[in-house]
Amino acid sequence: MIDLNRQVILTSRPAGIAQAENFAIRQAPIEQPAQGQILVRNHYLSIEPAMRGWIADVGNYAVPVAIGSVMRSLASGQILASAHPDYAVGDHVTGWFGWQDYACVAADQVVQRTTEREMRASLGILGINGMTAYLALTLTGQPRAGETVLVSTAAGAVGSAVGQIARILGCRTIGIAGGPEKVRRCVEDYGYDHAIDYRAQDVGAAIAEYAPQGIDVYFDNVAGGISDSVLPHLALRGRVIVCGTASIDRWAPWPTGPRIERHLLVKRARMEGFVIFDHGDRYADAAAQLRAWIAEGRITWREDILDGIEACPDALAGLYRGENDGKRLIRLV
Repeated sequence: MIDLNRQVILTSRPAGIAQAENFAIRQAPIEQPAQGQILVRNHYLSIEPAMRGWIADVGNYAVPVAIGSVMRSLASGQILASAHPDYAVGDHVTGWFGWQDYACVAADQVVQRTTEREMRASLGILGINGMTAYLALTLTGQPRAGETVLVSTAAGAVGSAVGQIARILGCRTIGIAGGPEKVRRCVEDYGYDHAIDYRAQDVGAAIAEYAPQGIDVYFDNVAGGISDSVLPHLALRGRVIVCGTASIDRWAPWPTGPRIERHLLVKRARMEGFVIFDHGDRYADAAAQLRAWIAEGRITWREDILDGIEACPDALAGLYRGENDGKRLIRLV
């Protein structure tokens, strides 16, 4: 064990996408657990698109990360010391441990027990990315065999899982991604029937070609102009899952765009937001189903791993620049 704990702290509130200058790395003493706490040595830190909202000062579903505090994040690691009867030294756990080498936390910050082999997966396909894909699609989208499911950011950690799950459920799938490599991956690696390069194609025209009967379920991770192109192509009684707004870099002033009400009215469609933290009681069942599909070879995923805590400050900005190739993680050990 080293003598000091390196921590990435939020030093200023970003106006849009957080940049490296909004963070700093400090050193602090390694705390020892009091009653009910555990000390975890983090091995992997997670980078989530949702972190942009966690550090915003308006319009979010969680209390903002405080200036001067450790950046909120999921992490996976191994318990080094325990003052809680349910957790033993050597256990592997995933939880809200933050961007730091060591986390001394209450046991209720643990999200799930894991294994050494599944530490990375517990932050991706078996973590909130996979849970979001499965639960948002099945609970909110309610796809039926033979329907057409369209997914934005289709090659990302959530989108790639959505496409594969929809195929397993018997749906036709169309992905939207940026650039020829991600489009290729959508079809060849994740099994989409079609993929659209929003940088090089007319999205609306491509949807009309690939789905002349309309889109039954739209899994929206981006909002903005891409979604404006999708909504006119909803099928009768289509469902829109609003899972992310990645294309909107700031909400002050509030952006404006085409009105959507007519599409929803004429198609008798439904649009509903989804936040994974509303569904904690379903995590275990979702993870069991995902594990079963993985064991059957029906779901695959990619990871984009950066080494060292020094990579943290720019990791979120890099995610929004589209640099990652799969689920982005920081490896510490």
